[in-house]
Amino acid sequence: MADGKQDLDIATLLVHEGERKGKLAADPVSTPIYASSTFTYGSMAEIDQVFAGEKAGYVYTRHGNPTVAALEYALRSVEGGAVSCAYSSGMAAIHAALFACELTPGATVLASQDLYGATTNLLLNVFGSFGIKTVTANFSDLDEVRAKASETKPRVLIAETISNPLLKICDIDACAEIARKVGARLIIDNTFASPYLCRPLEHGADVVVHSATKYLGGHGDATGGLVISRDEVDRAALVGVMKLVGGVLSVWEAHEILRGLKTLALRMDRHCENAAALAARMQNHSRVGRVYFPGLAADDRKEVTHRILRAAHLGGLVSIELKENTRAAAFRFMDALQLCVRSTSLGDVFTSVLHPATASHRDLSPARRQQLGITDGLVRISVGIESVKDIIADIEQALKA
Repeated sequence: MADGKQDLDIATLLVHEGERKGKLAADPVSTPIYASSTFTYGSMAEIDQVFAGEKAGYVYTRHGNPTVAALEYALRSVEGGAVSCAYSSGMAAIHAALFACELTPGATVLASQDLYGATTNLLLNVFGSFGIKTVTANFSDLDEVRAKASETKPRVLIAETISNPLLKICDIDACAEIARKVGARLIIDNTFASPYLCRPLEHGADVVVHSATKYLGGHGDATGGLVISRDEVDRAALVGVMKLVGGVLSVWEAHEILRGLKTLALRMDRHCENAAALAARMQNHSRVGRVYFPGLAADDRKEVTHRILRAAHLGGLVSIELKENTRAAAFRFMDALQLCVRSTSLGDVFTSVLHPATASHRDLSPARRQQLGITDGLVRISVGIESVKDIIADIEQALKA
């Protein structure tokens, strides 16, 4: 943590970090929106010094902006990293994180088979076009990960703290050890957990990525992404890709996300409490064939779950596989919902549902989806902060439909 605040609880850091960092005689209590594309100084000598990095300051919002910097500072502090950089979306952040790992033609990425579909496509279609090979493995099977890492000598390992959409918990400590043994770096997408449930750098990860569109913002009104690295040496690459590729986070979005951070701890407490209650209710429902939720994982995975996630918190998502395991049944169920929102995102204050086979993983072949366990009757539920009684009532009436 920065500025000697390592003794503060994360709930306190989320409220205060990034604020009141100006040099005014009287600082605003909330970071202003600096809606300016450029900044000026009293002399060309000063502008030259700022451009050269010899003096702190801002010259052009594509290079940096005080509002965005406040958000970056907050996430760097909360995740416990050395450098943080904000981008226009979670996918822009994933791209920057991979770029910062110096992937060159002939390099290999060892990726979790359970990654978000767009991340897999980024690796295969974008990085693959530059001669970078992607090998997938079941990161729940550490023997398989070790074997493939030893065989392929990857430059990068990449996984998610909580996988999408089957909600498997990654043993980050073990994966970090595997990465170190083969000289690779470990990137962890922490979107589904948020820093309130898990701080991957503390478990040995090298780089953490967030889609800030989800839990960090939390209100369905801002799109953004962040990368936090444990090493200061990554600053040049992370800032460089932001400047040159241009995936710059809007100051308006940065302000909304920074405001969302203030209530992250409170929201996550309620998300997790409601999700656990919903999972328990769905487990015995006559029209649900299977429930995916970290608290219902097999006994051999429970130790990992409780070591990686905050005590008594098991995430805010529940996936259900309908007993009538078809796309038609899933669509009927989702269309019958009256309170829960059909949405292609997650982590908002309202409960939302998504059909992975036609949304997050629609670009995978039906055979590949079946192999991964993403069936046509699978529905992912991002459990909101409403009264859990109302959430359950709406889902149960829709299941009857």
